[in-house]
Amino acid sequence: MIQGAGSNVGKSLMVAGLARAYTRRGLRVRPFKPQNMSNNAAVTVDGGEIGRAQALQALACGVDPVVDMNPVLLKPETETGAQVIVQGRRVTTVAARDYAALKPSLMAPVLESFRRLGAEADLVLVEGAGSPAEVNLRAGDIANMGFARAAGVPVLLVGDIDRGGVIAQIVGTHAVLEPGDAALIGGFAINKFRGDPALFEEGYRLIEEKSGWRGFGLVPWFDGAHRLPAEDALDIAASGGAGGLHIACLTFSRIANFDDLDPLRLEPGVRLTMVRAGAAVPGDADLVILPGTKSTRGDLAFLRAQGWDIDIAAHLRRGGRVLGLCGGYQMLGRRIVDRDGLEGPPGVTEGLGLLDLETEMVPEKRLGRITARHVASGAPMAGYEIHIGHSDGPDRARPFAEAGGAPEGAVSADGRVMGTYLHGLFSSDAFRAAFLRDLGGEGGGLSYGAAVGQALDALADHLEGCMDLDGLAELARPLV
Repeated sequence: MIQGAGSNVGKSLMVAGLARAYTRRGLRVRPFKPQNMSNNAAVTVDGGEIGRAQALQALACGVDPVVDMNPVLLKPETETGAQVIVQGRRVTTVAARDYAALKPSLMAPVLESFRRLGAEADLVLVEGAGSPAEVNLRAGDIANMGFARAAGVPVLLVGDIDRGGVIAQIVGTHAVLEPGDAALIGGFAINKFRGDPALFEEGYRLIEEKSGWRGFGLVPWFDGAHRLPAEDALDIAASGGAGGLHIACLTFSRIANFDDLDPLRLEPGVRLTMVRAGAAVPGDADLVILPGTKSTRGDLAFLRAQGWDIDIAAHLRRGGRVLGLCGGYQMLGRRIVDRDGLEGPPGVTEGLGLLDLETEMVPEKRLGRITARHVASGAPMAGYEIHIGHSDGPDRARPFAEAGGAPEGAVSADGRVMGTYLHGLFSSDAFRAAFLRDLGGEGGGLSYGAAVGQALDALADHLEGCMDLDGLAELARPLV
């Protein structure tokens, strides 16, 4: 199990790189994360949803993602509440203060998924969440030491030297853990090192001396991380320089499934700008994307509070185009009706009125992988649906795509406003190339799947060169 001495120490990428490295050695490897908190979800082959990071880790293992890889997924809907997904299915929505009471009941499905996954693997790589040093959250824990103790899994503790204070991170964690938890830690690794490794030799030995734990490696900063899907929306950096096709994406407060943007970020000739709160939509943008969101009505209010509705209207007057994805698609219509209060207080919210349609929120979640055809270009595309709500109206007579012989999405009469429920559509090379060419850019210069595969191989090479992978493998224990 890979646990962090703090949040964002690089656990997800380390698991992905180790998964690829051990898979290349001929092992059947599977990723596992007992509890994840993310609105960036993936649809699995068995029809559920898990954290997107575990889907990337499954790709690193050369297998399809399944719900057992992330049995508990928390999807924040407000500042104080989240949707609870268990083994791929929504079971409830709880306030943060009530989740502690729910956690003990979740250990059974977590262990069930872990053992089922382990039965088909030579090696399971488990990713923790946050940090075990948060001992105030230890009671009922299913994400870190609570799970490790219940499953009898040894732990590698990872510190982030780029943040500073890594000696205190590791040694301080040792100091606050109860002895039974500390005994499960088989060693540590230091991540995100910059500079001459020889300069940290004394610090590395000091950690070993103060903690009594063995060091398994000093991992230099991995420059290729930007070529892999971002785990957090704040990690999505602008791409491209001056010139080229300019695409601006609004950064909603509850942005979801933002990995839709990753292929565009890597595409040559595309300049991607993430428009943050308080910033204006760039005046030279060719396309404005309204991405997915976990709270359509809430983020529509957020959009208006930033003045982005005024910016979008000006963008369209200049001849620009707009694409809404999932929740962003719903915002483009005339109204959003939520009679049952599925995303907050019951009520009706006026949409942007850029598409002639209306969305009604319904309890049933649409969840599945989709193959489709882009109507305007005829290009094939593959993606997935993961949403509540049904949209209909006159502009649906001009669908964005066709899936299974049925119309999908909508396009305005002038063709400049488009909406679709399909996530992941830009991962399809042929569609992405055709879509970008229609915007006036160049397309066809990127094989996205190959680029991600090459980045995973480079990450595995990186870890092979600086970590004791043989020693780590020796830590592994049989399932209990």
